Amino acid sequence: MSELGSIDNPVKFKDQDYDALLQKCLKSAALFSDTVFAATQSSLGIPVDPDPKKAVKWLRPKEITSNAVFVEGTMGTTDICQGQLGNCWLLAALSCLTMHPTLFVKVVPSGQSLSESYAGIFRFRFWQYGEWVEVVVDDRLPVREGRLLFSYSRTTNEFWSALVEKAYAKLIGSYGSLKGGIISEGMEDFTGGIAYSLPVSSRPPRMLWRGITAALARSSLLSCFIHAASVKEIGTVTSEGLIKGHAYAITDTDKVQRTSEEVLLLRLRNPWGFVEYCGPWSDKCKDWDVIDHAQKARLELAKVEDGEFWIGIEDFCLLFNTVEMCSVNPDSMSGEASDDTATPSWTLSSYQGTWVPMCSAGGSRRYPRSFCKNPQFQMILSEKDVDDYDYGEDEEGEEGDGEDDVVGVVVAPVSKTEKQREKKKKCTVLVELLQKYRRQKDKVNFLYIAFHIYKVPPEDRPGSLDQPFFSNNSPVARSGKYRSIRSVWRKVHLEPGSYVILASTYRPNQQGEFFLRVYTKTGNIQGFQDFPCTNNYSVMVMSKPVLPEDQFRVQKWFDEKAGSDDKVNAVQFMNLVNSVLEKDYELPLETCRQLIFGEDTGGRGRLSRAQAEKLLTSLRNLQSIFFQFDEDSSGTMSPFELSLALNAAGVECDNVVVQLLWERFGAGEQFLPFYGFVSCVARLQVLFDLFESETNPEVKDKGINAWLLKLLAV
Repeated sequence: MSELGSIDNPVKFKDQDYDALLQKCLKSAALFSDTVFAATQSSLGIPVDPDPKKAVKWLRPKEITSNAVFVEGTMGTTDICQGQLGNCWLLAALSCLTMHPTLFVKVVPSGQSLSESYAGIFRFRFWQYGEWVEVVVDDRLPVREGRLLFSYSRTTNEFWSALVEKAYAKLIGSYGSLKGGIISEGMEDFTGGIAYSLPVSSRPPRMLWRGITAALARSSLLSCFIHAASVKEIGTVTSEGLIKGHAYAITDTDKVQRTSEEVLLLRLRNPWGFVEYCGPWSDKCKDWDVIDHAQKARLELAKVEDGEFWIGIEDFCLLFNTVEMCSVNPDSMSGEASDDTATPSWTLSSYQGTWVPMCSAGGSRRYPRSFCKNPQFQMILSEKDVDDYDYGEDEEGEEGDGEDDVVGVVVAPVSKTEKQREKKKKCTVLVELLQKYRRQKDKVNFLYIAFHIYKVPPEDRPGSLDQPFFSNNSPVARSGKYRSIRSVWRKVHLEPGSYVILASTYRPNQQGEFFLRVYTKTGNIQGFQDFPCTNNYSVMVMSKPVLPEDQFRVQKWFDEKAGSDDKVNAVQFMNLVNSVLEKDYELPLETCRQLIFGEDTGGRGRLSRAQAEKLLTSLRNLQSIFFQFDEDSSGTMSPFELSLALNAAGVECDNVVVQLLWERFGAGEQFLPFYGFVSCVARLQVLFDLFESETNPEVKDKGINAWLLKLLAV
């Protein structure tokens, strides 16, 4: 069977199995009713209309129209019209998808019907952060005053597009959560490709047309829009019949011959299904009068108000601001046409990560003390390659929070010729950082995100890079300004060597999950292996001799408190320890139990004199280490300093292990108390010892890091 998460073996959303549910419904002769995404107001995610006449009903297609079909004839761009929901970004992406049958069938599996083997259940597939997910829905659709409330087809008895929209709404949380967005989101989720923006002004018109033509030929999805200067301008119609702040699908390119002039054209579609461009080369423009019938037939010119129209490339460049492209693989991002249809010559590495407040959410470089705590990923580049200039690779995002994270950095301008010469000496790398699950129910809350790439000298080890490294070194590449969008990406050319990619939010302590993917040319070796965790605790902490006063105290305590076996229990040991440690550093009973069972006690919760002396000495040494990071003498330290404190205790852990330690022993707290630090150390010691005694070669081959990650949460 194919790997779970692949298009042939997608993850089942909410564990709903389409085949099993279909057979159950067919056997019982009952239509499927989805309890996960029920026909209720919460699934709509929009306010209730106070007018009773506008109450929403959930009806199946054949209850809406008796001759309802899943698809009428073939699927096309005019099958998709926007309803009463501001999700043009999603529907424009879906319009683009219909132009590529091999991509379309991934999202809309074939063989679905409203007649044959009909049971009121349908399935659709979407790419989500590195894996394909199959979403099952019933076919009850929201209807108001006899009409579909949201997406509908111009062919009134066709329902496939409305069901795709419902499935995507279920995946995200509700219909309301689809309001407002960037078309690149939809493009990526329909293809698993890489979406990016191209300013129209960055290319001469004819070069832009050639690039768009080549991208369409390589199965890229394309759209465009006109910037709105303010929120009030969004949705306003220009004198040319175009809508500001609105996503249009680019569905085709072509050219016609007018006398001795060659006219380059783009075909666009408004997801509304109406309101069309009315300038030169629009449907009813007289420019078409001088074009012969054969050319118009080839272009399938239709003088109807269906939202689809042609526009000349020069006028397009004057009227539109941005083209959005989504390439299925990096080879499709070239601006030139190519006959190369071989397997893409790229290696993909990906990583699922999290920003945990007070632990691995260190913020931008404006917060130097915590910036190094952000997730770090190693990248090793070994082989130079030659790569042509690609659209968008040097375009830096213009949107941001008004501030950059780099202060006082001046970069000398480099000529385009010099830039090309340098690229041919380097390795081509494409990095994309996507934040996950920021559309939920009725709200969209994107964090400001970015990534930085640093060159790592041979003497340093990626994964353990600390504050001095990042304070003393500048990034060799970065995604640009922090942007409040789902994904940021950059294509860069780097010298062979070792690098670290650091993913961050603009402000520290912001909770979030992310997906990082890195494409490199074949021949380059890269990965996200962190350094193996090491343990020198016995040398750094336990090797120090027992203080005479502690030895005297233990002997006296045992003489007075020990049982007949000359041992003390957890309560007695806690009282002994807390009589020595300062008040703010006292240990609770549970931590003392943990320390005792870390010793060789034969399975009993009692300590000998020698064991008590050793533990008390270790605790004194741990307290002196903790003092270094307890700046205000409060008995707590910043969790961002946990890895440094562990290092001082002789335990070096990679960031992923430290993050899990914090989740296990400190999550929910703003500061780490001394007993939390002791618990971290004690737990690590037990696991290190268990790993040393492990004889299973398979476990040993996986390494100490995998062992710690597996057992720390237990």
